[in-house]
Amino acid sequence: MLLSERMGILLLITFIVTRIPQFRYLLDRRLDWRTGVTFSLFFGLISIGGTYAGILIQHGELDSTFLVARLEPDEAMADSALIGVMMAGLLGGVSVGTGAGLISGLHALWLGGVTGAADALSTPVIGLLAGLVARFFAEERVIAPIKALFISVFAPILQMGVILIVNESSAAAIATVDLIGVPMVIANSIGVGIFVAMILAAIREEERAAASETQRALHIAEMALPYLKQGLTSETAESAANILRRELHAVAVAVTDTQEILAQVGIGTTKRFQGERIKTKLSLQAIETGEIHIAKSREDIQPHHPAIGAAIIVPFRSGGQVAGLIKLYYQSVRQIRTVEIAFARGLSKLISIQLDIAMAEQLKSLMKDAELKALQAQINPHFLFNTLGAIVTLIRVQPEAARRVTVQLGSYMRMNLTMNQSKLVPLYKELEHLRTYLDIVNIRFEDQLFVECYCENGLEGRVVLPPSTLQPLVENSIQHGFKGRTDRGEIRVELLRGEEGVHMSVRDNGNGFPAELLDALGESPITGGDSTGIGIYNVSRRLVHLFGAEARLRFSNPPEGGALIACTIPYQPDERRDIRHEGYDRGR
Repeated sequence: MLLSERMGILLLITFIVTRIPQFRYLLDRRLDWRTGVTFSLFFGLISIGGTYAGILIQHGELDSTFLVARLEPDEAMADSALIGVMMAGLLGGVSVGTGAGLISGLHALWLGGVTGAADALSTPVIGLLAGLVARFFAEERVIAPIKALFISVFAPILQMGVILIVNESSAAAIATVDLIGVPMVIANSIGVGIFVAMILAAIREEERAAASETQRALHIAEMALPYLKQGLTSETAESAANILRRELHAVAVAVTDTQEILAQVGIGTTKRFQGERIKTKLSLQAIETGEIHIAKSREDIQPHHPAIGAAIIVPFRSGGQVAGLIKLYYQSVRQIRTVEIAFARGLSKLISIQLDIAMAEQLKSLMKDAELKALQAQINPHFLFNTLGAIVTLIRVQPEAARRVTVQLGSYMRMNLTMNQSKLVPLYKELEHLRTYLDIVNIRFEDQLFVECYCENGLEGRVVLPPSTLQPLVENSIQHGFKGRTDRGEIRVELLRGEEGVHMSVRDNGNGFPAELLDALGESPITGGDSTGIGIYNVSRRLVHLFGAEARLRFSNPPEGGALIACTIPYQPDERRDIRHEGYDRGR
């Protein structure tokens, strides 16, 4: 009982030690020779403390004297010194365990008594063995308490055996072992188990606190970010400041850009602060360095108010540059604890990362729009060059036809400019666009070309697709599918409902696609020959950009001859309502 009571004092001291940040290095096994020596010395001192907290055994009787200076040859100590040595080995490994055992053993030898020499031999060995056992649990950050308790049972037993061997099983040694053996086995094993349980409790408490603060920071950033992503204005800054003040329980919160105060909410808030220039030295330093600063006096606080005595100035970044400040105001500097500062750092990094992600998404969207516009810009000249070439030919042989083509071309280009203002257009407009194109083509080919267009009823006003999708596909059939043919060319355009979307196809009875080009069509412009494939390549790329890879064009040569271009356009939200502004009659 006396040994347990005194061991409790030792465990209380070690519990306080577990709260020291440097102790985490040992738990994470981040050891070098300096930390190894430091922890060997630390656990060695814990072991010496366990010795002095022990019970003096004198002539077979217990003596409750505390802090015995030296032991007589016939005296011994029933102590909890092995707790420090076992913990050194289990937590720090072989080197720390052996080092702590040597320190404890040398002290036991100096202290003397019946067990002095035996302890000097046994404690380094016990520390070494504890370190070797810890290797079997290397994947565990801290060994489980029940395992530590079971392993520690054998340490005092080994020590008792060494005492008997060193003292050649003398009557005094046997009497001492009989008296202290069982109490030391129980006390030391339970002490190691409790020590490990305290360490685990401290770790879990820290992890729970970290998880709670992380969740809190994510929650606050999630609520404030939608406003900050809209740009730093007085309205968005005020909305973000209200959220931060409510969640952080600060007396006031201000949001600034790099030049002026955009909004402030809470104590001392007035509209006159909006637009006020940033003046304080700490705020300007935070903008310049990007580091968090703590304002501990009213002179460093802007704006001044008697109820505000301290502030945390938190810069946040966008695109690698400081974009503004979040100022968290408190009544006193005593309210700014370490946890508030750590949370402010986390909030600053989180908002900065999210703003960078938002900027990257915006840039990606702008690049995507730019690429779509570039693709669209390539289609118009492609058709224009072909039509102008046809007009040059018609001027010589059919001047009246050339005049009609020129008029139709003007109508076509006006319609084209109107459609290209949007990424997506209703199907009925795309069909009108195709019809205008065919009016131009029919003047050139007259009875040599027959184009049939079938659109399932109800799709015209409910389906959207990129502008100038059908026309380049039909033009491809006319320009390349019928090249060198003297018989009538036939083209069928179909738009049908499917489970996954609208099935669109353009089929002709022409020459078909060269077999060696089927795999490359639509993936890249074709090089060589008299065709670059820009038209169908651009159409396929725009479909992929807007609807995904499943919408890309598919090319094949049907067994009955000719060529087939097909794709599936996914149903869009707009397809749930009729987006026509005028009727369109289904037909051919």
